[in-house]
Amino acid sequence: MSMTPPGYSRPVQTAPITEAAEAAIAQSCPGAVAAAWDRTAQLHPYWGPWRSIWTGFATDEEVRFEGSSGGALSAILIHALSTGFIDRVFHIKADPDNPTANITVCSRTPAEILAGAGSRYTASSPLSQIDEALALGGRMAFVGKPCDVSALRRLALRDERVDRHVPLMLSFFCGGMPSHDGVRRILKAMDVPFEDVAAFRFRGQGWPGTAAATTRDGAVAKMSYAESWGGHLSKEVQFRCKICSDAVGGAADIACADAWYGGESGYPSFDEQDGRSLIVARSEAGVQILEAAAAAGALSIEPLDVGEIDLMQPSQARRKRLVKARLGALTATLQPKPDLRGTEVASAARRAASAEAARNLIGTIRRVLLGKR
Repeated sequence: MSMTPPGYSRPVQTAPITEAAEAAIAQSCPGAVAAAWDRTAQLHPYWGPWRSIWTGFATDEEVRFEGSSGGALSAILIHALSTGFIDRVFHIKADPDNPTANITVCSRTPAEILAGAGSRYTASSPLSQIDEALALGGRMAFVGKPCDVSALRRLALRDERVDRHVPLMLSFFCGGMPSHDGVRRILKAMDVPFEDVAAFRFRGQGWPGTAAATTRDGAVAKMSYAESWGGHLSKEVQFRCKICSDAVGGAADIACADAWYGGESGYPSFDEQDGRSLIVARSEAGVQILEAAAAAGALSIEPLDVGEIDLMQPSQARRKRLVKARLGALTATLQPKPDLRGTEVASAARRAASAEAARNLIGTIRRVLLGKR
């Protein structure tokens, strides 16, 4: 995987590959195909398969503070590691040599897990080293974007090592992958030269936390989450993310998100508060590790009705119900489409207003014809 303009991660072929490898790529690549949702769990067209739904937060104040919301993902991983359920965590963190970018790491201690806490709103390819990770054996947890987990689930259909060595897959609700140019836009607005950046945080250290650039001389420039995401990063999200049918981590064992307050008004509040996570346990393995973490006191959780998620995540609900209309635009313009069967695209579309769907159909056709995909 290589960074290509304007800052997206793209595959680059460097040598001939076998037919078997080509088939594995075609059947696993999340750009081409999404993993079908589990039909044995309860199913919601927006929020995916679920066995239990909660809001909560890490009881360790440092974990809660460093996380993007309530620190639930980090708390679950630290509990799983400390109890021996897993021996390592495969995830991303900031690149020390390029702090606005990401690298894939293998963490074996709670401190290493915590060092990777917080959202990283720029290109990442956590599966680029999956062959080496599986070759290590043992039991690892994988943390990635919904599309990364989808790809790993699809890979498991061809590679038996996945189910043997990855007993826990965690994800989060994803707003889409911005290009690296989005970070540069934030730095420009902060009046911070890119070459002067020594550390960069997208979120965390509070909820929702601020984007923060630390320069080599120790100065810190900050920007609110509403401005950094709403004013800059969201404008750089790639087109494939806008037709994503599983931005909620439906293929994961557990998916977490911001349990925003204030959705009754139609849009959540981003005022700084103590962090609170939305936690969706999707598999039996997810339920077991979540309940164990709560019983051990690592998490404080309360049950939540699935319908309440609509108020916490209205943007996710809107995108999902419009996927079918946007795919229709690709059909009308003879463009290729991903295989999204099994992710409730049609069911979600039935919840869209006709005028809303029509606007998105026409708008997407216009984007394609103008070359703005």
